[in-house]
Amino acid sequence: MIYGYCRISTKKQSIDRQIRNIKTAFPEAVIIEESYTGTSVNRPEWNKLHRQLRENDIIIFDSVSRMSRNASDGFLLYKELFERNVSLVFLKERHIDTEAYREAMKGIISQTFASGDVATDELVNSIMAAINKFMMNKVEQDIYKAFEQSEKEVQDLRQRTREGIETARLNGKQIGTAKGTIFETKKSHVVKPMILKYSKDFDGTLSDKECMKLIGLANNTYYKYKRELKEANGLVAG
Repeated sequence: MIYGYCRISTKKQSIDRQIRNIKTAFPEAVIIEESYTGTSVNRPEWNKLHRQLRENDIIIFDSVSRMSRNASDGFLLYKELFERNVSLVFLKERHIDTEAYREAMKGIISQTFASGDVATDELVNSIMAAINKFMMNKVEQDIYKAFEQSEKEVQDLRQRTREGIETARLNGKQIGTAKGTIFETKKSHVVKPMILKYSKDFDGTLSDKECMKLIGLANNTYYKYKRELKEANGLVAG
């Protein structure tokens, strides 16, 4: 099976970009979506996927930083799944893919392991163990670097956003919604002219109760619109 694992850690983030990237590269991937806070260790969708993984399954991640909360957990997970013969693919860091590591090890084995002599074989095995450790150390370093790069990109984006807001403020632009701003909806655009026309507080002759019945407005909504109209016309709210 080929799975695509997508994760966001805040409500402000969108998971769509991860899904799109994975589906573009692997259209057949079964998408697993996860939303959780960065401080939470509970990942029910991942836990479910982790339990059902089998040998030769493939998991696609948009980035190595989507695999776990931090680099330390990520490396332990990488090593465990590698040893279970589950393939991991990281679209932004293809050099960390488990297949890249396996291919490198195959090349070393094919060039080195060619003796039937016991002493030679023991030497080769010790060399291979050292190489394996070296390669895993390299994978660990690459995972840490990938997490550092991901965090740097987030910090850079936040810094650029802060600088952009400050530049706009210094240039006299309104940042955010001005205090007292009234949001106009399609409904208010239709209803407010009717209140002005029929209410005795404006141009009409009807009481509040009669206006609400005629226009079909709930009590709270009617008085909210009436108050906004009075404020807009410089009248005392009633």
